[in-house]
Amino acid sequence: MTTNQTTEHRPTPRQRHQANSIADRPWTGPEREYDLLKEFVIAIVVVGAMVLGLAAVFSSPDEKSLTLKAWSKSTPNDFTATAAAELAGTSVSESELGAPYNTTGGNQKFGPFGLQKAAGVRIPVDSVNNFVITPLSSLPPAAPLSDALTQWKAATAKQQQAWGGAYSDALAEPAADGDPAKVATGDYGPVPVLTASLLGMAQSGALEGVIQGEGGFYTTNYTKSILFLADGAYLEDHAVAEHLGGDQWGMMNETASYPGQSWMWLYSFWYQVEPFKSSGNADALVWVLMMVLSLGFVLVPFLPGVRSLPRWIPIHRRIWKDYYRTQGSSQQ
Repeated sequence: MTTNQTTEHRPTPRQRHQANSIADRPWTGPEREYDLLKEFVIAIVVVGAMVLGLAAVFSSPDEKSLTLKAWSKSTPNDFTATAAAELAGTSVSESELGAPYNTTGGNQKFGPFGLQKAAGVRIPVDSVNNFVITPLSSLPPAAPLSDALTQWKAATAKQQQAWGGAYSDALAEPAADGDPAKVATGDYGPVPVLTASLLGMAQSGALEGVIQGEGGFYTTNYTKSILFLADGAYLEDHAVAEHLGGDQWGMMNETASYPGQSWMWLYSFWYQVEPFKSSGNADALVWVLMMVLSLGFVLVPFLPGVRSLPRWIPIHRRIWKDYYRTQGSSQQ
């Protein structure tokens, strides 16, 4: 006796899932032709034209980088006066900045806490040597520069400051008007030779690389050259001309003609109002305030009342009205 047995084919769970998936269901909605080429043209041409147009209207100026070479050529008298101030020890970077560059200058505080001193001197800067003596010492030995360097290094710190201070004062006299050629005769030691040699080195383009002191092809640390630039009037004059001074509201994106750094407005805003505007600790106070505001922004989902604002002011429902209309009809 023969028994015929039939084997029932059962679909696997994966096959059942595929059969029930939305992708396998026939489309019953409206249909229309889709022009991929037209979509591509709109995305590239139309959107590209909008981007270029908006960038042209709302962009920041594409300013060239300020360099020691450009400074020394455009305003040589300011460069010479700044070099003399470095030798006298009266420049901003030597006598006013403080930490993290040196131990002199003021100390930004938040209450009793000195934030600058807490960070300590992490980027030590010796303005006299970093900006003047060391770069000049890298030049090939030749008189009268070699004699001037020897005389300077053999003198005491007090004598060096006296020479630099006397020459700085002489340059500031109305009769000289900052012109080294019009400076009255005085005891300036080797300072006139040092400043003139540094000016020539800067105008040749050799000074910037020596001050930055980085090896290799790429230069990434511009701290010292920027500090030297900031000691003179050249950098500040350019900043004010672009409305970027400390008491101005300007903001600029330094790379190419694209919309500027709009996110900076909140940070710069506090410098325009009291008590920050007239405080000697404005940097520290604004920094602490921005940290508190940033923390508040991060904690929005956990702040009672604040996290409920979207329910009380349902602006998002107007923006996504199609979605909420569809959700409401589907629930009904």
